[in-house]
Amino acid sequence: MFGLANIYKYKKITLAYILISCMLYIWFTYYTKRTDALQLILLYSILFILGFQILKTSGFYFRILVIASIIFRLLFLFAIPNLSQDFYRFIWDGQMLLEGLNPYLYTPDVIINQGETKIPLAQKLYNGMGALSSSHFTNYPPLNQLCFVIGNLFPGHSILSSVIGMRLIIIAADIGTLYFGKKLLEALKLPSNRIFWYILNPFIIIELTGNLHFEGVMIFFLVWSLYLLHKGYWKWAAVVFACSVSVKLIPLMFLPLFFWWFTSTKLSNQDRSPQKWISYAEPKNLSAFAGMTRLSVFYTIVGITLIAFFLPFFSMAFVDNYSKTVGLWFNNFEFNASIYYVLRAIGYAITGYNEIGIIGKILPLISILAILGFSFFKKNNSIPKLSTSILLVFTIYLFLSTTVHPWYIATLVMLCIFTNYRYTLIWSAIIILSYLSYIGIGTADKSENLWIVALEYFVVFSAFFWEVILKKRLPI
Repeated sequence: MFGLANIYKYKKITLAYILISCMLYIWFTYYTKRTDALQLILLYSILFILGFQILKTSGFYFRILVIASIIFRLLFLFAIPNLSQDFYRFIWDGQMLLEGLNPYLYTPDVIINQGETKIPLAQKLYNGMGALSSSHFTNYPPLNQLCFVIGNLFPGHSILSSVIGMRLIIIAADIGTLYFGKKLLEALKLPSNRIFWYILNPFIIIELTGNLHFEGVMIFFLVWSLYLLHKGYWKWAAVVFACSVSVKLIPLMFLPLFFWWFTSTKLSNQDRSPQKWISYAEPKNLSAFAGMTRLSVFYTIVGITLIAFFLPFFSMAFVDNYSKTVGLWFNNFEFNASIYYVLRAIGYAITGYNEIGIIGKILPLISILAILGFSFFKKNNSIPKLSTSILLVFTIYLFLSTTVHPWYIATLVMLCIFTNYRYTLIWSAIIILSYLSYIGIGTADKSENLWIVALEYFVVFSAFFWEVILKKRLPI
């Protein structure tokens, strides 16, 4: 093991790269706006190059990389997010709960138009979140709401203090992901240094810690759940998986993919209880029955846990508001899409109108068919196979989505470390181009530059087809 003196002696180049990265992260965080296109792209690109060099020159020395990853995140601690305004809504929802109000029942527009409100800094939060957010009901699940509340409890009673509180939660979640991700890689006999493809990835640091997106907390629970599942603690895995869903709904679409994990005869023997349900000598039909029973119990535990999280907020108005808000992502919102934009252009050419109402209903059906195909026709009876299916299913979902914000792909970056695929790392490097859409802020033309979107997806689709189709790297 290197002592501090030896680290300085033998890892001077690595330390130099870390120091330069620190300066660039500070520049990026405190002195860059999302409309500063050239500065944004240059800093982001250089940080990716430096991140690669840090991994390369460190020899994947664990202590150095852990310290660097934590330092990089702490540099953002006192910064107001510069690439996203979602945090204003996070603070708003947390303040509503602290005031005893159900955030699922009132839009910010309603609260502000009512006149007097006890929400601290209400007008500033309302102005900051923008008209799109303020006119809709919240779509953030209960455990995410709890994070907003905890963030608002951080001493200071200001926007910055709430930002610091929420940022500490996300940093803690990343440390948890580092811990369980490394343990899972070791248990799978895969190189444990792969975890730094996620932890030291500038995209992850900037989007999650910097811009306060709680995908990092969702990913922590997801990785923890996979670790528990691999170790045979499948009931606890169900509870933790439900926690992941209660931060972001995305993992719900992964539930069918667990079918073969529980119905496989071999894996049915993985039980932590003293009495095994199945032995290898038992008939296959009995094994299948026991496997289906466990699958049903797994789903039941997930369902009960989710009900427990949502129950304090439940009302028929909640169901109506929440379902409508989630539906907006399929039938109203558009950003950084790929296949959808092509179909939208065809719709314009044929009818002269934006056919998102029709296309937005068809594309999710294709995603559902993909999920079912990977669930029943690919035996996801190991963590690498299960991770590969989740990775590909979620990739297909994003390819077919009408809205793909940069932080959506954080889950793909994490999952790739358990698989043979690396196209998601390329996507994490190129997705910064989506922020060039904000160049139009303050001008008459606020539309996306579709040539830039096309460039992004040309690179992503090329890497995807090379790995998945041409090299056929599905088996692991």
